[in-house]
Amino acid sequence: MSNTAISFEHVGKMYQLGTVGTGTLSNDIKRWWYTSVLNREDPFLKVGQTNDRASKSKSDFVYALRDITFDIEQGDVIGIIGKNGAGKSTLLKLLSRITAPTTGIIKAKGRIASLLEVGTGFVADLTGRENIYMNGSIMGMTKDEIDRKLDEIIDFSGCEMYIDTPVKRYSSGMQVRLGFAVAAFLEPEILVVDEVLAVGDAEFQRKAIGKMQDVANNSGRTVLFVSHNMESVRRLCKHGVVLKNGMVEKIGTADECVDFYMDTSIEKFERHVVLTEKHRTDVLMKELEIVEATLLNEDIENMATDEPVEVQLKIRINNSKVNKFTLGAHILSSADVAVATTISPVLDCSSCHGSFDIKMTLANHNLVAGNYKLYFNVGIKDVTLGVRDFDVVKNVLSFHISYKDSTTRTPYVTWQRGWGSHCVDSVDYQVLN
Repeated sequence: MSNTAISFEHVGKMYQLGTVGTGTLSNDIKRWWYTSVLNREDPFLKVGQTNDRASKSKSDFVYALRDITFDIEQGDVIGIIGKNGAGKSTLLKLLSRITAPTTGIIKAKGRIASLLEVGTGFVADLTGRENIYMNGSIMGMTKDEIDRKLDEIIDFSGCEMYIDTPVKRYSSGMQVRLGFAVAAFLEPEILVVDEVLAVGDAEFQRKAIGKMQDVANNSGRTVLFVSHNMESVRRLCKHGVVLKNGMVEKIGTADECVDFYMDTSIEKFERHVVLTEKHRTDVLMKELEIVEATLLNEDIENMATDEPVEVQLKIRINNSKVNKFTLGAHILSSADVAVATTISPVLDCSSCHGSFDIKMTLANHNLVAGNYKLYFNVGIKDVTLGVRDFDVVKNVLSFHISYKDSTTRTPYVTWQRGWGSHCVDSVDYQVLN
């Protein structure tokens, strides 16, 4: 007997850009005749462009999803990841039967509970309690089944005080709490959760992820999870699917898919950058201003773990009264998590005029394989002189670490991203009797 819970077979979803309809009554009738009477493919959906939201449209039709084919085993927890507009939410809407696929077939075994947006499936004028019963009935549950779960749902949601109040008076966070509790506790065979959990507070997000882990591990139910929080995907999911422009780019374990997505999120590696306001998020006086940044390493796409990162910055003096400064450099992982920071001692620029260059060498960084980004701040970070930023520039330069040894180019051990970004090798070990 097959353990496949969900099967996507050459699934596609096409939308018409601009106005809805074919444009003429005769074509609308032709579409109806082909699709509804003859059960044939829509004649107007044979051409369509790739779903690249950043490009200019060359067609009236676009594939939000195209030729999606993969299976999900019963009890699996699978993360659907990709950039905004990649087709993640569309895929879940097709599975939840909110909309129908243009091409292909979706097969699913068992009841499906979906939480795709705030207030999904709720009737605003009904109370929270009434909506629980209504949602359970939609999923095919009996009143006795819902009665047995009611107290758990209310307790998990944390909305007991308002459970007999119409949900239109709930905050968005309260609606998400109740909606997730209904979806998780009414025992669907398949649980579908979109990015909506991000609306909840930190405490609820922890509870929700813990509940989804329990649903999958202890109940053998299937979970599809869409999130831009890669750490949540790692913690919760066993497998993953990476979507790009409406097509499957990679299928594998959750760690493999997250690593692939994060490593391909840097479109190109930056060796030299002339800084503009797009690199700054803080409004500062810029008495000292970072105007250019350059990576001096020879091959920034294939750097070794023991190879120092060499950077040269050009700094403009906008206030001649400033003669002392400190320089900070921060290394970020591809997930935008700071993994290393260095701050210079107080440096003297009193003899400089107009501008000056400064070279920084980050030795013994011990970064493992992966993509990294740099951002810098120039200011004062000193106990006696005070703490102040003159200029801060973010995501300026990027590079890739490939190997452990720069001489032999011998690859280091396969490093799981969940272990972190550093290999700590300055450790003393003692075997004690």
